[in-house]
Amino acid sequence: MKGAVELGIMQFSLIYLLLIIVLIIMKKSKVNQTRLLLVASLRMSVQLVIVGYILQYVFKNPNPLFTIIFLILMIAFSIHRVLESRKGLNNKFKIAIGASLTFSGLFILIFFVTVVVNKSIFNPQYTIPLAGMIIGNAMTGVNIAIKTFMDDLSHEKSKINTLLNLGVEPKDILKPFANNALETALIPTLNSMLGMGIIFLPGMMTGQMLSGTLPTTAIMYQIAIMIAICTSVCLTVFLSLNLGYKSLYNSRKQFL
Repeated sequence: MKGAVELGIMQFSLIYLLLIIVLIIMKKSKVNQTRLLLVASLRMSVQLVIVGYILQYVFKNPNPLFTIIFLILMIAFSIHRVLESRKGLNNKFKIAIGASLTFSGLFILIFFVTVVVNKSIFNPQYTIPLAGMIIGNAMTGVNIAIKTFMDDLSHEKSKINTLLNLGVEPKDILKPFANNALETALIPTLNSMLGMGIIFLPGMMTGQMLSGTLPTTAIMYQIAIMIAICTSVCLTVFLSLNLGYKSLYNSRKQFL
């Protein structure tokens, strides 16, 4: 099988014409996010071009140090993205989120690369792309979960106070909120798994087939990465919430 057709600059530039459709629809629907769309598109393009050149160099000059630095940057940025949007959290909750993202992401990544693929964790060709998918999805999942959890607590404040006055343990009050947030965070990943193969072909599988990989091999990789992603999201969210919500009350069972 032949690899993917190499795109020239002119060919590639044509894809930006599709944004005109988005702009027209946004204007017609009175969605005032034109600037955000343009900034997001430009930022995405610049970031990916820079990363592309960096990865090209790293793949040609494999060095464990490069892989470690890349992983540290990925984890640090993912933690920053989550905490940046949830500034009202206390420090213990933030530490729980950071530790959960780091542990879950690295644990599942190391298992996938060393056990499933049977490659060195310092092999950038496998570790960096897989880390991006595993850690990136875990970041999105925990972001959704924390938002859901905190929003629910805010909306049910009077109910929580009533239960506290009735002598219900804070842990028993908060646990259902954590469970609901976990369920909400898992829904996008589970829906993707349900529709995969019938409704759409996922990006990793499509990319591998475009590069000349046999469809059967691409399918096995896609199934493996989706299970890894699902586990990463579930484990990260579970640990973040169950470690984090304990920081919301003290030893006297008072909410902070």
